[in-house]
Amino acid sequence: MRGSDFEKMVMEVLEELPESFAKKLQNIDVVVEESPPGRGSILGLYQGVPLKKRGIFYGNILPDKITLYQRNIEKIARLTGEPLGEWIRRVVFHEIGHHFGFDERSLRELE
Repeated sequence: MRGSDFEKMVMEVLEELPESFAKKLQNIDVVVEESPPGRGSILGLYQGVPLKKRGIFYGNILPDKITLYQRNIEKIARLTGEPLGEWIRRVVFHEIGHHFGFDERSLRELE
């Protein structure tokens, strides 16, 4: 799939977020990269300070970042036979969960 088509699918997922979540996604960039550095198999990565850990002195810093790894997401969609759009949604929600302060274990329990 072309990168621009994949990015459109990501934007659709973000646009469909409930307003209560979307308004808490300030100062955060969502980007698509072809694949992670090295030979990693991760689908996405959250980099930043989770909302739960921000104190009164939080400010004047670079945006948090959610990175989606297109090739890995496409590969797992093919392997599982589930629609690509569903996997994109899962990964976006998972990484947003990290933004809200959930750890891996908590997120897996929610899935």
